[in-house]
Amino acid sequence: MLMTKVAIVEDDLAIAQMYRLKFEAEGFQVRIAENGRLGLALCQDMEPDIVLLDLMMPEMNGDEMLDKMRQTDWGKGIKVIVLANVSEQEAPLRLQTMNVSAYIVKAEMTPAQATLLVKEQLGK
Repeated sequence: MLMTKVAIVEDDLAIAQMYRLKFEAEGFQVRIAENGRLGLALCQDMEPDIVLLDLMMPEMNGDEMLDKMRQTDWGKGIKVIVLANVSEQEAPLRLQTMNVSAYIVKAEMTPAQATLLVKEQLGK
């Protein structure tokens, strides 16, 4: 059976590593990118099953990365969970038109809860 691939695009390395450890412990294959530009390249190369995407990052914000990814053949159908420090109501309005599967406010969800949400989104 193929491992489920998770891409974490997050500029806070401590947070990214915390999620990586939890997902790897649950049997997921995980790769990390620290900004949207690198995240876009990572997703094209890896073709993940799901992306955990931070919004506020250097070089390219998460919503900009998502917009570019959705314009590609390979990125149209990838599930995306937004990881943010702002509530869904405070997030950029255009996210609502970009097929986001779920929205996590980092301070309100543990990595264990995030893992359950990913499994739920992927029907596992």
